[in-house]
Amino acid sequence: QVQLVESGGGLVQAGGSLRLSCIASGRFRNIDGMGWHRQAPGKQRELVATITRGGSTGYADSVKGRFTLSRDNARNTVYLQMNNLEPEDTALYYCNADTQTNYGDPWSNSWGQGTQVTVSS
Repeated sequence: QVQLVESGGGLVQAGGSLRLSCIASGRFRNIDGMGWHRQAPGKQRELVATITRGGSTGYADSVKGRFTLSRDNARNTVYLQMNNLEPEDTALYYCNADTQTNYGDPWSNSWGQGTQVTVSS
């Protein structure tokens, strides 16, 4: 079992900033890609940002230049710094991670419960 615990969500005014954190724990020997998705009411879940173990990142066009994803491999933690937030960023933000129970095992993808981000205009 892999647990992903997100934190850092909240209510902020447009133009403000928040920093989300996600810590992975549980039974795994290897963890590679981690990232964030979000889902707004009435909309499909969408990719926000991803990061490999080596630190390579990818971002949705809608957040490029405003969001920065980083990770601490020693702590199995990723951080999503969100600046210049817009009302359109309001959503439930989910962390996910690719893990192996033992080296050579198939990769599994796990998800957290989500943390709410609300941006007021």
